[in-house]
Amino acid sequence: MFGFLRRSRPPAALRPVLDRDERILTWASTSTEGVVVATNRGLWLPGLHRLGWHEILKAVWSGRELTVIAGRVAEEREGYAVVVDEPAISTLLLAPGHVPHQVQVRVTKSVAITHHHPLPGGGVRVVARRVSGVDGLRWTVRYDTGTPIDDEVRARTDDLVAHARRDAEAATPR
Repeated sequence: MFGFLRRSRPPAALRPVLDRDERILTWASTSTEGVVVATNRGLWLPGLHRLGWHEILKAVWSGRELTVIAGRVAEEREGYAVVVDEPAISTLLLAPGHVPHQVQVRVTKSVAITHHHPLPGGGVRVVARRVSGVDGLRWTVRYDTGTPIDDEVRARTDDLVAHARRDAEAATPR
């Protein structure tokens, strides 16, 4: 009775070591005899550490295959980080269940603010994301491919992030 409320767990040998405050939301077997595990803190892919929801820049579900592109911090600047795309990771899910839905919901929920701005020779996306278990927002920028990053672009990016942060703070109820 009420079996639909029971959460199954992946086999013990394939289950990732979770943080104390981390819990499994859903999981799916892969074609490589591994598992993909979605938790409240992030996504565990076979053979990898957890990708926090805030680290996933893009996720695509083809109906059989989950493809994830994570961001890697390329540079820390005052008050924000510059991220670049990691190579795409694709995993064939045998019985996806709720994994694709949870990935979509959790990645989307992690984004608090996102704005794209044109820059000389390209553009930049300024993003504020929620990090599970952490108060406040994590600010990042991701330059469009080919954007020349010179002193003028750095200064403009600093201004864009500072302006976005001020707007976010002004909109926060006190």
